[in-house]
Amino acid sequence: MAVNAYLELGLSEKKLLEMYETMMLARRIDERMWLLNRAGKVPFVVSCQGQEAAQVGAAFALDKEKDYVLPYYRDMGVVLTFGMTPKELMLSGFAKAEDPNSGGRQMPGHFGQKKNRIVTGSSPVTTQVPHAVGIALAGKMEKKDLVAFVTFGEGSSNQGDFHEGANFAGVHKLPVIFMCENNKYAISVPAEKQLGCERVSDRAIGYGMPGYTVDGNNPLEVYRVVKEAADRAREGKGPTLIETVSYRLTPHSSDDDDRTYRAPDEVAQAKTNDPVITFAAYLKETGMLSDEQEEMINVRIMKQVNEATDYAENAPYAEPETALKFVYGDC
Repeated sequence: MAVNAYLELGLSEKKLLEMYETMMLARRIDERMWLLNRAGKVPFVVSCQGQEAAQVGAAFALDKEKDYVLPYYRDMGVVLTFGMTPKELMLSGFAKAEDPNSGGRQMPGHFGQKKNRIVTGSSPVTTQVPHAVGIALAGKMEKKDLVAFVTFGEGSSNQGDFHEGANFAGVHKLPVIFMCENNKYAISVPAEKQLGCERVSDRAIGYGMPGYTVDGNNPLEVYRVVKEAADRAREGKGPTLIETVSYRLTPHSSDDDDRTYRAPDEVAQAKTNDPVITFAAYLKETGMLSDEQEEMINVRIMKQVNEATDYAENAPYAEPETALKFVYGDC
């Protein structure tokens, strides 16, 4: 990262430190969930580790008071930026009644919170894409100043939902940003066995929109391209396809053994470019972050994580008789 890159983007030192703290918060929550899973306390984890820079960089480029986000299941950095709290994420992990996403009815990663314009996803991947296009269409029809931002993995870019949504958005010049978080693997399938083209962004031209591939480990580069896409959408110039390239540092989920399809040396090499570490190094290089500040941030974050864990672990589960609540209408 260029030392003064943030100044060219109009970002303050305060904003950069907020971005770093959000990335670190996502990492620490995720790490705690893995420990809880291995202890038998949390049934399932689907991880954000390695993708925090792309998620936080993108979310900081949006308007949290106007825009809608339709995250995919790894997007802890996005939902934290848009207002979800560590306690709420832990309640989801423990599947407790107070879980704001579904009241403990869905597995973690199915983020949804109306007050913060976080639109819930579903287990079938890519279904959030046409939903985002629908929100963008409604916004355009109602002349509202909003952008719909939707994320998905590179494996999802091969699904019909993506292609139908992108085509519709391109035809109608809708204010939607499609962001593919390419983490190199669709569970066990490497990217080179998923795509007939070199980059996911190469597909943009077929739908009449610009496409960009950027370094997903650089939150400032992601911020730049998402901010440009949001400005373009607000000006009525239509959608943008963005591909952020990073690496999934963990197995696909807590039920996956990634040793069966990728070598440990490959993962170890990827960890040398861990975005949380490299962004901290950049902040230190620019003089924005000292070792003492870094420690203070980590202490503050771990206090939040510990309090969220204790609260969620001791919170009540949903009552069995409420199992059909929100499934059928009340007569």
